Amino acid sequence: MSAKHAVTSLVLAGAVSTALATLASAGPLTKAEADAAVAAKKEKCFGVALKGQNDCAAGPGTTCQGTSTVDFQGNAWKFVQGGTCTSIELPGGKKGSLKPV
Repeated sequence: MSAKHAVTSLVLAGAVSTALATLASAGPLTKAEADAAVAAKKEKCFGVALKGQNDCAAGPGTTCQGTSTVDFQGNAWKFVQGGTCTSIELPGGKKGSLKPV
């Protein structure tokens, strides 16, 4: 096997591993993860997630975690420290919401 072939194989294997790890980490929250967030006194805060960084429920056409399609999507939420959601300031003078917007 030539050195060029070996390097190409390693790069390809690394890319496949990265892709699989990304898919695994973007899966839906498990019941245990959701329960842990509630136990840590976290609350769902809608409209504060950046594109692709929501915790779950990003609305029609999306499946769950990491599927919001735009920054501050009103029907996508992130877990935040309890009691802080409605004080989070967003662009355009908006604030986080405890309900989908």
